[in-house]
Amino acid sequence: MKFADVEGHMQKAVESVGRSFNTIRTGRASTSLLDRVTIDYYGTPTPLKSLANIGTPDSTTITIQPFDRSSMSTIEKAISLSDIGLTPNNDGSTIRLNIPPLTGERRKEFVKQASKYAEEGKISVRNIRRDAIDFVKKQEKASEISEDESKDLQDKIQKLTDKYGAQIDRVLAEKEKDIMTV
Repeated sequence: MKFADVEGHMQKAVESVGRSFNTIRTGRASTSLLDRVTIDYYGTPTPLKSLANIGTPDSTTITIQPFDRSSMSTIEKAISLSDIGLTPNNDGSTIRLNIPPLTGERRKEFVKQASKYAEEGKISVRNIRRDAIDFVKKQEKASEISEDESKDLQDKIQKLTDKYGAQIDRVLAEKEKDIMTV
């Protein structure tokens, strides 16, 4: 495992946390809320955005216009069963999701969910660190690198871990602020 690979994997872990954060409601309509919704379309799990046009005509509404109207009820059911907590309204050609204002209690739940996603990201970064340090130790044991080089690489890996852990904390702080702002 090369040093550049370690940094690339850690960066991807941070990006994954950011994508997870996008699926948490903040009180404004956002099409990214539906990113995790998959529909069983003719026996195949398919992302909603592949089956419909998704838009936000205003800050409190998401509209979904399926390409195939026969999939309306399936899409409606998948949204109802998902963890986004919104009830779909079907008018025959469009499904509307009204985004209610968030209560203080609901905001706190979303902050907890964001914290959980952040912790998963940090765990991922720490696992990458563990794998990289194990690789460096194996190289040292096989006499491919000296003990000093091994210690230097381990220090660099730890600094990367600290850097990306702090980056996840910053993204979490921004998301918490976004959720708690009325």
